[in-house]
Amino acid sequence: MNVKEHLSGAFLLLFSLVLGGLLLNPEIFFRLVIGLGLGYALTRSSIGFAGSVNRAYRAGTTKLLRALMLMFTLAALTTSAFLYNHNPQDMGLWINPINAGLLVGGLLFGFGMSFASCCASGVLTYFSSSLNRPALVLLSFGGGVFLGFPLQAEQSWIRETWVSSSTYQGKGVFLPDLFAGTPLDGYLGAILLTAGLASLVVWFAHRYERQRRLQGTYIGNAAEKEQAENTPYDFAAYPFFSSQTYQALFVRRWSLTTGVAVIVILFTLLMGVTGSGWGASTPFGLWFGRLLIATGIDPSLIAEFTHRPEQAFTMPFFEHPVNVQNIGIMLGSITCLLLSGRFISGISRLRLSGKEASMLIVAGLSMGLGTRLANGCNVGALFTPIANFSLSGWIFLVVMIMGGVLGNQLGKRIS
Repeated sequence: MNVKEHLSGAFLLLFSLVLGGLLLNPEIFFRLVIGLGLGYALTRSSIGFAGSVNRAYRAGTTKLLRALMLMFTLAALTTSAFLYNHNPQDMGLWINPINAGLLVGGLLFGFGMSFASCCASGVLTYFSSSLNRPALVLLSFGGGVFLGFPLQAEQSWIRETWVSSSTYQGKGVFLPDLFAGTPLDGYLGAILLTAGLASLVVWFAHRYERQRRLQGTYIGNAAEKEQAENTPYDFAAYPFFSSQTYQALFVRRWSLTTGVAVIVILFTLLMGVTGSGWGASTPFGLWFGRLLIATGIDPSLIAEFTHRPEQAFTMPFFEHPVNVQNIGIMLGSITCLLLSGRFISGISRLRLSGKEASMLIVAGLSMGLGTRLANGCNVGALFTPIANFSLSGWIFLVVMIMGGVLGNQLGKRIS
């Protein structure tokens, strides 16, 4: 056991909670706790949205993609508890428009995440195993978001929707509206449709993986193999204060199912307390704007260019809830690796070749711009909309996968 590393993880977690509890107001502190939990769960269970495509293309395994379908379905089920017998417009649901921006943005985002091997939430957890790579991706990602702000604010092909439903007229399609007049105000039908679409994706995933196995091109993923080798731990066989118990509690990887369950619980808490879902990418553009202001550019010029309030770029950093939530994801991921003794050994080499750096910059810009066109990233345009019964989330999934495949194909040729 690496005692120093384990103690460092415990100290980081305690320090984050104590300092956050003392300095942050309760609403912002809640965001910190959610972020810590998300970062820990994503890392402990080796879950990442970008991996759903990259693992399938590069290694032939679709376990992660299938796990995400379970997560989307369960999150939609829990979200319905807040919506049934209530006005959904009283909550901040992510019912996104269906338009050309969604299609182009999804393609760009999928393309970029294939090069970067991460997405908006993934780049935050990436800091736990590297520094220069995620820093370069985050900088260019923020630049892409920043450049996309004026497009998102002005362009009708991004803002307006081709189709909409009654509850969100002119905004997007809310699945319960498709089942108006049916039992449970349409929510039963919406849940069944969500489960059906997820099942269809799972079926295609199984077919694809089977084909890869038959072709002899299935490789598998190291983390998934480690998860599969885990056997149930007999807590009664060892003292509570023992290295074996510590290994079971903090070191052994969680299964994908356990990770999904924890993330759904955290998402449900987020929806219940804040009335809104999980988003991550918009602050990256705000951070880029802050960086420009730090170089001497007038904040009013930044606000004029982006069509966003000047206060968004000048307000105290830790008063923005998603800023704090994103920092929490970083800290939660680092805490997980420290507690498991994987932090030091998992740090990648620091040097970057010119080709690698160029690919990461292109990836970040592509993802950042894609989020503005599609009105979100893999959590803001995919996970949260699907959990909120927005048809746009399923469309984003399709084009994101297409973009990811194209990006992987190009990346293979370049390398």
